[in-house]
Amino acid sequence: MSYPGYPPSGYPAFPGYPPTGQESTYPPAGQYTYPAAPGGFPPMGGGAYPAAPPAGGFPGATGYPPAPGGYPPAPAGYPGAPQPGGMPTYPGGAGFGVPSNGSGYGYPQPPTQNYMGGGPAQVPAGYPGGPTPTPPQPAAMTQHMQGTIRPAPNFDAGRDAEILRKAMKGFGTDEQAIIDVVSNRSNGQRQQIKAAFKTMYGKDLIKDLKSELSGNMEELILALFMPSTYYDAWSLRHAMKGAGTQENVLIEILCTRTNQEIREIVRCYNSEFGRDIEHDIRSDTSGHFERLLVSMCQGNRDENQTVDYQKAQQDAQRLFQAGEGKLGTDESAFNMVLATRSFPQLKATIEAYSQVANRDLLSSIGREFSGNVERGLKAIVQCALNRPAFFAERLYHSMKGAGTDDSTLVRIVVTRSEIDLAQIKQMFTQMYQKTLGTMIQSDTSGDYRRLLLALVGQ
Repeated sequence: MSYPGYPPSGYPAFPGYPPTGQESTYPPAGQYTYPAAPGGFPPMGGGAYPAAPPAGGFPGATGYPPAPGGYPPAPAGYPGAPQPGGMPTYPGGAGFGVPSNGSGYGYPQPPTQNYMGGGPAQVPAGYPGGPTPTPPQPAAMTQHMQGTIRPAPNFDAGRDAEILRKAMKGFGTDEQAIIDVVSNRSNGQRQQIKAAFKTMYGKDLIKDLKSELSGNMEELILALFMPSTYYDAWSLRHAMKGAGTQENVLIEILCTRTNQEIREIVRCYNSEFGRDIEHDIRSDTSGHFERLLVSMCQGNRDENQTVDYQKAQQDAQRLFQAGEGKLGTDESAFNMVLATRSFPQLKATIEAYSQVANRDLLSSIGREFSGNVERGLKAIVQCALNRPAFFAERLYHSMKGAGTDDSTLVRIVVTRSEIDLAQIKQMFTQMYQKTLGTMIQSDTSGDYRRLLLALVGQ
């Protein structure tokens, strides 16, 4: 898929993104008993994605006070790991999310990412509906959540479990009651509901939901009840299991997650499916695309928020000499720069490149690469420039034309709902002159449509 080009210089700052730090509710390393990756991961500094080069420094990132209901450690862990090569039937089979031995790993819940807010989002020039490039404007320093789903206040897991039990008891199913609960609870709260349900009724909530629902509605509900790290790991395993490989899923997850998220995904993949993700990537992909994904799954991208503009100039020259400036392409140079530099650093490099090459980096990647590696490299560049716009574009193409790519639609809505879905909605409207809710309304139906609209805040 070719992507629209970016302007040669002067990207407008994207208010509200990226975060000033990689804040996360992940616990310190070593707290969980899952096996560490061979050699371990070196500690990395908290990353940040400043909207513009810091002038006088950014204020220290601050977290949010615990919301009512909060994110206590998930009481319901993960299912016991199947034999190597296996994976749960979608999305986890009987007892999904609750280990048979009661030990569980209790993977942490979705990270809380702070965003610099203020003002409406701006579409980067080159995306559909984008403006003429203008000089960057200082971003407001107010931090706030950019998800559409937040922890419910006055949360009572037992009360919600009772509501769900009544919705599924007897003849028929009260889908609206289920929608009202799951669309207004955070992922951490859903894990507590799942545990309370088993405690109160001696039954597995996931099994009951699977027996009452079907099709896209079942896929969406069960994805919402997966702990977020497990859902990413499950999606990656599903993308590589069996005949064929869903390369776009590998790109979407591995090229957009933070170091912390990738490390947790890698560990979860190993402990839950009894497999090494790097081995599976090497078995299912090849060439330069394989090397790019292997680099991504290390979770070792520099996350220092300080931009070295001299290095950005050097990297821009290196990329030009590896591509446009020579006959043939030195693919390893692109892999090294795009896989290791922080996103603020990459943004500076992208801007410097347009001056060196008299062409934007996305256009050069399109001229020098093709296929999956082209899509992977472009995804990294797009995330460095405007991550919500990248996801808005993927959502649009999941519904554009005949048919709907429901798996992509579900995956993005679920995984971004507590992170930046509010920003993605803004970008969607500016890029395509229609709202995300309007497109969901026209492409889906029934309870599935009602739940999706509730999740995106329509």
